[in-house]
Amino acid sequence: MSSSTLFRSILALLRTMMLACALAAASSAQAATKIYTVTAPDGVALAVRESGDPQGIPVILVHGLLGSTLNWEAQIADPRLQRYRLISYDMRGHGLSGKPAAAEAYSDGRRWADDLQAVIRSSRATRPVLVGWSLGAAVISNYLAAYGDGALSGAVYVDGVIELKPEQIVAHPELYRDMNAPDLKTHLDAVREFLRLCFQTQPAAPDFERLLASAAVASWDMQRSVQSMQVDVAGGLGKATVPVLLIYGAQDALVKAGPAIARASEVNPRIRSKLYDASGHAPFIEEADRFGRDLAAFIDGLKH
Repeated sequence: MSSSTLFRSILALLRTMMLACALAAASSAQAATKIYTVTAPDGVALAVRESGDPQGIPVILVHGLLGSTLNWEAQIADPRLQRYRLISYDMRGHGLSGKPAAAEAYSDGRRWADDLQAVIRSSRATRPVLVGWSLGAAVISNYLAAYGDGALSGAVYVDGVIELKPEQIVAHPELYRDMNAPDLKTHLDAVREFLRLCFQTQPAAPDFERLLASAAVASWDMQRSVQSMQVDVAGGLGKATVPVLLIYGAQDALVKAGPAIARASEVNPRIRSKLYDASGHAPFIEEADRFGRDLAAFIDGLKH
């Protein structure tokens, strides 16, 4: 065999080995993400996504209004957090989950709590840490009111809706009106503006477009009805005995950080809070690195 033929043979072998390694890596990455469906007590199908270490501490990520599991991409990619079992799901009316038409499917806060319980039970998450963003924090409060915190290790509220009250929520009456407009252009323009208001520092264009596309598939019935959802903050957050951390962006244009933290501290003086000066409504996206450090430190400091 000539030296040139030998060289070509070695080169071909190396290419084959590199391709095999790439395919194995892709297969491993795909295996690391687990996607399945959970059924809520009222029959709504909930799309669930898992990543990270299957043997790690369970962390259940609950997105906010017009969100989905895509909101947590920075956390799923954070090496500091990949040692945990990261579980996220599309809430009812959002993403790939079911979208019932009845108003009570969204105005009844207990149903959102039951969804979270269904995810915990079906995933067999043992003493998980709950992380709720915006509306997701209200869901955690309703979960605590319905089920208590005996099965939890802790909870993190991220720019959480403590109560749907004017003193805690920034008024955008025209925006919320247009989000429920029957005209498609008016609706989509309002959804875009709502998403823009989530950030003091806007995400890169591809990320914003992906989040906008996710927001656009959210149920209109949900958007109309969720504004009257009950939040049992006194019976939920107020009675929590596990550690609770509140993280808010100081530049939040949707939730009033000061009054929200003050109300949460009033019902539960044991909570701790952090204020991110450079962030708006989404510090876990805007200051993802700091958020990852703070979340990891909180989780590692809990009793599991």
